[in-house]
Amino acid sequence: MKATVSWQQALTFSGKTDSGFSQTLDGNGETLSPMETVLLAVGACSSIDVVDILKKRRLTIHDCQCELDAERAAEPPRVFTKIHAHYTVSGDNLKEKDVDRAVSLSAEKYCSVMLMLKGNVEITTSFSIVD
Repeated sequence: MKATVSWQQALTFSGKTDSGFSQTLDGNGETLSPMETVLLAVGACSSIDVVDILKKRRLTIHDCQCELDAERAAEPPRVFTKIHAHYTVSGDNLKEKDVDRAVSLSAEKYCSVMLMLKGNVEITTSFSIVD
């Protein structure tokens, strides 16, 4: 995997991956900040796992949202110190044990982004099921 980050102006950068996708990042609050993209990556990576695990169990999923709440260090470098991910999953006849297992497997075994942060960031999870 490769990527290139190019300065555009002020503190705005354009990032492009070798897959051809691009994203604008900014240090002035004009668009997503690099830390916001890390937080979004945690939620997206883990949500992909949760949905995939539930689908592999042949369960019908209608929606999955991951609400993230993060805390950062007060002084530079302002790294994440805590991240809580709350998943709201809806589908047909979903059982608590199935969603709990999917969330746990993602956080403990499959989510590359969460696992990359493990040991440096306290990551917790919770979930709710909506019929």
